[in-house]
Amino acid sequence: MLAACTRPSGPIVIGLSGPFSQPRGASMLRAAQLAIAQINAKGGLRGRGGAAGASLKLTTVDDSGSENTAVRVAEQLSADPAIVAVVGHLSSDPSRAAVRVYGGGTSPVVMVSPSASSPDLAGINPYFFRVCPSDLQHGPQLARFAWQTLAARRAGIIYLNNDYGRGVRRTFTTEFARLGGVVVEADPYVVTTQSLEPYLSRMRRAGGVDVLVLAAERPGAELALREMRALGMRWPVIGGDALTGIEAAGALAEGVHVSTAYLPDRQGERNATFVADYAGAYGGQRPDHRGAGTYDAIYLLARAIAAAGPGRRAVRDYLAQVGRGKPPFEGVTGTIVFDTNGDVPGKQVVIGVVRGGRLLTEAGP
Repeated sequence: MLAACTRPSGPIVIGLSGPFSQPRGASMLRAAQLAIAQINAKGGLRGRGGAAGASLKLTTVDDSGSENTAVRVAEQLSADPAIVAVVGHLSSDPSRAAVRVYGGGTSPVVMVSPSASSPDLAGINPYFFRVCPSDLQHGPQLARFAWQTLAARRAGIIYLNNDYGRGVRRTFTTEFARLGGVVVEADPYVVTTQSLEPYLSRMRRAGGVDVLVLAAERPGAELALREMRALGMRWPVIGGDALTGIEAAGALAEGVHVSTAYLPDRQGERNATFVADYAGAYGGQRPDHRGAGTYDAIYLLARAIAAAGPGRRAVRDYLAQVGRGKPPFEGVTGTIVFDTNGDVPGKQVVIGVVRGGRLLTEAGP
C-alpha cells in the first residue's frame, strides 16, 4: 500500500498553500492556524481517523500567487507521504496550474480551494473541491445589483486579463445583456499596466456609463479609483471578491460595492464566534472571505479524516459525498454541499459596500 494512504504514526498533516507574503494570503494563513489550534486544543481528531487525541499539523508553502511556483509547490506537497490533503490554492490561475498535479500520479491528493472562482476549474479532476461560489454566481449577481439597485443601463468593464477577470467579465456581460443593459466597453489590463486613464477617458467620450465594473484585483482597482478621482469621474463602482481588502484604502474606496461569498457581519452564532476568536487571536482584525473559506476547509477536512480515516482516497471519497449521502457541512461561510464537480452551487453571493473603512453587507435599495 502507498505510504500516503496509510495511517500516519504522528500528527495528521494538511498542506496549505497560498500567497502568504501578500495580505490576501496572510488572511488565509491566519485562519488556518486558528482552526488547527482550536481543533488541537479540543483534543484533536477523534474517531476512525485516528486514535483519541490525534493532532493536526500544517505544512505551509508560499506559492507567491504564481502559476509556475504553484506547480512546484503542488509537486512538493504531493510527493510528501505525510500530507493527507491540501487547502489551497487561493486564486484561479495558480489553482488551475496546480490542480492537475494534485490529481495526477499514483497517489493523488485532495485540493480544497477557499476562493478560486474560475468556472473552468469545475470538474477538472475528481480530487478538486472548492468552498466558494464560482464566477457563474458572482458575475450575474453583480449584473442584477447594477440593474435593479443602481438602476444602471450602461456599463463599462475594466478586467484583469486572467481566468478570474475574464470570468467575471463574461458572466456579468451575459446577465446584464439578458436584463436589457448594454456594456459600452470592456477593456483588459495586466498587473504591469501603469495607467487605466485611456480606458476611462474613452468611456467618457462614448457618453459615460451608469456603473463601472472592476473585474480586477485590489491593486488594479485602486489604480482605477485614483485615476477616476483625478479625472473627476463619479460613476458607481462594483467588483468581484478579488477587491476584498480595498476597504483599507479609506476614502478612496468609500461606496465601492463588492460581491463576495462571505462578510464578517454574516448572521449566525457560529460565524459570530469565529469573528470574535479571529479578532482575539489577531489584534482585532476581521476575517475576509479567503480566511473564512480556509477556516471552513480545515474543519471540513478534519471531519472527513475523523470519519473516513487519513488515507488520501478515503478523504476524497468522503468529500465527494458531502450533502449527497454524508451530512452537509455547516460552516462560517454557510452550508457546504458538493456537486459532482466539487462545486458548491447552493452557496449564495452577497453584495458588500465599503463604509468607513469596513466592508459591510449592503442593506439594499
